[in-house]
Amino acid sequence: MLKDYLYVQFGTSLLHILKDYLYAQFGTSLLHIGFRTSGIVACVIGTIANTAAIIIGSLTGGLVKHGLKEKYQKTLYVAMGLAAMGLGTNAVVSNMGDSLYPVLFIASLALGGLLGTALDIEGRFDRLVSRFSQKDEDAEAPARSRLSEGLSTAIVLFCFGTLSILGPINSALFGDETYLLTNATLDLVTSLVLASTYGVGIAFAAAVLFCWQGSIWLLAQWISPYLTPELMCEVSIVGGFLILASGLSILEIKKITVMNFLPALLVPPCWFAILALLPA
Repeated sequence: MLKDYLYVQFGTSLLHILKDYLYAQFGTSLLHIGFRTSGIVACVIGTIANTAAIIIGSLTGGLVKHGLKEKYQKTLYVAMGLAAMGLGTNAVVSNMGDSLYPVLFIASLALGGLLGTALDIEGRFDRLVSRFSQKDEDAEAPARSRLSEGLSTAIVLFCFGTLSILGPINSALFGDETYLLTNATLDLVTSLVLASTYGVGIAFAAAVLFCWQGSIWLLAQWISPYLTPELMCEVSIVGGFLILASGLSILEIKKITVMNFLPALLVPPCWFAILALLPA
């Protein structure tokens, strides 16, 4: 089980590092040469392209699932864990200096982790995934666990990268879908790598991504005055810690139920909403 899980994160995390690099280095220039549409069309084109890319990558990766030898899987396994840790650390360090509330990420992780544990998000997710796992008499439990781990990793990496969060917002506010199309290109390869280890079931992550990006787009329309750089900075810090936690789990340094910490991403928006309601 661990052998299969480690191989996954190599391509995935490396691609997420590339996503953040593209955003940091070329974000401004990409906007000038990007694809622009208006209204709901921008969200539909960008998000559908991203969703389709994951499905195509998963189908392709599923076809070559047994094409890699065990020694190569182990190597990629470790590399993915290291890359995930590097990505998470980079996201935290690059945004920490701009944070206006240096302890907000601590409160976010604590409160979000408690809420996620109380709701048993990881357990509920495992039980949901088990319904779609292949039922093999001898290896039913391992198969379910592998698919659960793979989907958990896929959802975190597909949904919580810089481009995946800023893409729908940029699309909603400015009609610019460049980030979403860039994200789609990178997720195509990412899903291929994931599916080659965990199987074609990784394609289920495409549905989560579609709902995630669509929800961000709709929410951005409603709360656009509150989507400040300060808020996005705090969300990026928390997201960085979640990706770092994924890396720790992959390398077996510390087993962390990352799914239970996902509510932590909601704490910074709630905090800024409370500040906005307080009298000046």
